[in-house]
Amino acid sequence: MGTNAETPEAYIKKALEERQEALKKLRQVILDNLEGFEEGMQYGMIGYYVPHSIYPDGYHCNPKEPLPFLSFASQKNSISLYHSGIYAKESLKDWFVGEYGKYVKTKLDIGKSCIRFKNLKQIPFGLIAELAQKMTVNEWIALYEQNIKK
Repeated sequence: MGTNAETPEAYIKKALEERQEALKKLRQVILDNLEGFEEGMQYGMIGYYVPHSIYPDGYHCNPKEPLPFLSFASQKNSISLYHSGIYAKESLKDWFVGEYGKYVKTKLDIGKSCIRFKNLKQIPFGLIAELAQKMTVNEWIALYEQNIKK
């Protein structure tokens, strides 16, 4: 559910009231644990990306856009977290899948880069904090250039 919100704060304020606290907490966990990436609105979601000042080439699909890395959104049936590192690095995805059960007892709902949280009381904020720390900006740029940018 994209939005025309221009700031992360506005995005959260426009979300369903029952989701706002979870979105605020998720945002804070990411801000506290993700270094070197810039926060803003990207593709109608709250996004974290490599600033053009660090990676002037930008995103290969649209070089005017900074290189995306992580984002989250309030979707119709869930809060979804999109992590490009999980998509591009299988060992990182394997780690996340293996750790998930230590935090949440329900089945993991994951796609290529999308992790969906349907139960707001079962968002593994501690695991997301660890995930945010697992890849630096330079590691993401190198991985992106190696695997995605062709």
